[in-house]
Amino acid sequence: MMGVHFLDARGPEGLRLYAVGDIHGHLDLLAEMHARIAAEIARDRPPDWRIIHLGDLVDRGPDSKGVIEFLIAATARDSRNIVLAGNHDQGFLDFLDYPDPTGLFARNGGPETAWSYGVALRMADALGLHQTHAALVRAVPDSHRRFLRRLPASTTFGDFFFCHAGIRPQIPLDEQDPRDLLWIRGEFLNYPALHPKVIVHGHTPQAEAEVMPNRVNVDTGAFHSGILTALVVDRAEKRLISVELPRVSGRR
Repeated sequence: MMGVHFLDARGPEGLRLYAVGDIHGHLDLLAEMHARIAAEIARDRPPDWRIIHLGDLVDRGPDSKGVIEFLIAATARDSRNIVLAGNHDQGFLDFLDYPDPTGLFARNGGPETAWSYGVALRMADALGLHQTHAALVRAVPDSHRRFLRRLPASTTFGDFFFCHAGIRPQIPLDEQDPRDLLWIRGEFLNYPALHPKVIVHGHTPQAEAEVMPNRVNVDTGAFHSGILTALVVDRAEKRLISVELPRVSGRR
């Protein structure tokens, strides 16, 4: 099968797509992005729409709990809100099952997630880790864990395939390993040829969204840049939108 070039890719007729990059605990940016999207939908009145969140809801930012609650409510209110799994979301679940002090959650923004649930993780000693892990397990509602466990690893619409990290090149899209969809980098990012569909992903933060012939990366590092980005697809039209935190004292 010949690959699809970004310039030629089209979304389904009558369906506008919004693909939102890695949120990482920034409820403020997520709420602002949803307000921006809602205003566009009210203004333009597309026949139908989907908002696809590309994973990494948690870690690093200040309110992972709030992000999960926001998206639980959004998906319950309207199933056109779609949430995909990211490697940090899986890492959170893994930590709740087993408190590995060397794992992704513990070493890459997990303490901020725990703090959003009112728990200060102590990882310097085994007893402290055991006690604070138990407190975190008690603090995380079952509804949050069920929500994260049920997140799919990918979805597709028209000429676009959406996932958190990317795909393993030359493997059919319906045969991709879920771990690759959450974790892959080099083999995917450096692959020069076209894929069966344009891959829309996050996972690898960049100063600006990357629009390549075979992929689009909308992870603009919200946790440190204060910028959350989304790709908008409306039939043949493709564009980027961003929301940004106010600058304070010359810094984001």
